[in-house]
Amino acid sequence: MITIPIGALEVAMVQSGARAADTLRDTAEFARRIEDLGYLRLWYAEHHHSPAIGAFPPVVLTAHAAALTSSIRLGSGGVLAPNHAPIMLAEQFGTLAALHPGRIDLGIGRGPGTFDEPTARALRRGAGPTTDDEYRDDVSATLRFLVDEVALGPLPEPWLLASSTAGAALAAELGLPVAFAHHIRPDNTLAALDHYRAQFAPSRWCAHPRVLICVETVCAETQQEAARLAGPMDVVKAGLLKGRGDIPFPTPEEAAGHSFTGEEERGLTSFRAQQAHGSPDTVTKQLTELVGVTGADELMLVTPVYALADRLKSYELVKRHAVQAV
Repeated sequence: MITIPIGALEVAMVQSGARAADTLRDTAEFARRIEDLGYLRLWYAEHHHSPAIGAFPPVVLTAHAAALTSSIRLGSGGVLAPNHAPIMLAEQFGTLAALHPGRIDLGIGRGPGTFDEPTARALRRGAGPTTDDEYRDDVSATLRFLVDEVALGPLPEPWLLASSTAGAALAAELGLPVAFAHHIRPDNTLAALDHYRAQFAPSRWCAHPRVLICVETVCAETQQEAARLAGPMDVVKAGLLKGRGDIPFPTPEEAAGHSFTGEEERGLTSFRAQQAHGSPDTVTKQLTELVGVTGADELMLVTPVYALADRLKSYELVKRHAVQAV
């Protein structure tokens, strides 16, 4: 059983045949229900120019969800520093923290949020990919502006997102809690966390190493149903393995008719083995083992399935079967 806090990551998948407005409606209902289920945090990811994922700014979704809920922590997981001026990030999340004291998180990441090069350049006003030094400066400046310029009172809780040892090393250097994207780069998790804990330098933000692991979790009453629900995201992942971010998010029925190459099947099988897919008993075992291996202080679940009802059912099953009440 899981005895550590557990949260949810919302990636706002746009269903095949649906409108982005429908996805926004679902995100509002999702926030209310996730709070009712007792999850600690709900974070929103930044994405751009994808037919499968809504281009909804995390700061806007955070503000909307905060107005609809009363206790759950909300924020970005993450907002991508290279796409934004540090002072703007500080002003936006500092304002949210002042409006909703003790409930706002500022998770900062590095990626472009898109596989489309023209979109990435448009987000950065024509600039190319950020360097390691530029990223470090952006994160440091955002934290400095929160304290020195915004100063509205309660501050958001900062986290650094990482999917590699380099990202974890920066979190250790700056003394920030790290949210590791095990759902994206599971092969990097253990080495990155070892480095983070060994090199961590205490700061005003965090006195000791603090680790959140994000894991893809699809839980259903049976193994077969969980596999069916995971099918649409498998199709999207197969496209990502080829460097394509233009794959729509299909229905489970459409996904069931999709043919995967041998290489894609092997890649997906390897990935699923490191996540948490299946019946409540299977998911409980997988999540418990992941916590044991990583020593995580928190878990965050991302559940990219087609229908809102199925997504919420997965979170409900996990909370009922896998989480020990404290």
